[in-house]
Amino acid sequence: MPLEIGEKLASAGYAVFGMDYEGHGRSAELHEYKGKAKFLYGESMGGAVSLLLHKKDPSFWDGAVLVAPMCKISEKLKPHPVFVSILTGLEEIIPKWKIVPTKDVINSAFKDHTKRETIRNNKLIYQDKPRLKTALELLRTSLSVETSLHQVTLPFLVLHGEEDTVTDPEVSKALYDKASSLDKTLILYPGMWHGLTSGEPDENIELVFRDIIRWLDKRATSKARIESFLPIPTYKRSNLHEFQEGRPRASL
Repeated sequence: MPLEIGEKLASAGYAVFGMDYEGHGRSAELHEYKGKAKFLYGESMGGAVSLLLHKKDPSFWDGAVLVAPMCKISEKLKPHPVFVSILTGLEEIIPKWKIVPTKDVINSAFKDHTKRETIRNNKLIYQDKPRLKTALELLRTSLSVETSLHQVTLPFLVLHGEEDTVTDPEVSKALYDKASSLDKTLILYPGMWHGLTSGEPDENIELVFRDIIRWLDKRATSKARIESFLPIPTYKRSNLHEFQEGRPRASL
């Protein structure tokens, strides 16, 4: 999770913890937050990771915020099975082969030019073509998550820009339609791209975070209240209902 996202959620009263991917640090113990509501937060590939964590222990998490999640391969982008079969036969021989064709994700994800150039100048961000094995693992993960969308039972908020060309908005609609959750919300943002929390103009980013914090606040007041929520219909941001204000603490 980018630092600025954690800071915004923390400033709203939430304790924020990032997952320790291999080679990325070490978290301290979280004992002082026992008994508080626990929410998953994932963007793009992190959305798939969040859903896999939920699948591993369905009753542990109290909700999830999923921003343009990679939880299904769009039918418009799904590779032909023959092509996948050929690449699978090569993955153990040339796993690092940069053969997978792809568009420039940074250009496609970050609408704001200044933010786009800041990301592009970050030398720690991989900007080449995906390596063969990496691409196949992402494909397998997406297909695995796609087949188990009906097993999603936790309350969730999924947000997607309608002009997103990195992860198709239809993917989030599929999650909303197929998930078994009784409390689920889908917000579509007209004109917005993939990087809702870091690639849009500042006013759009603030709008997205207001929606996220309001959703969290309403569900973090009491874990017992979650069971009482009714399904919330799909709507565009222009028709967003006003949520009650408040800043209860919880952990993400």
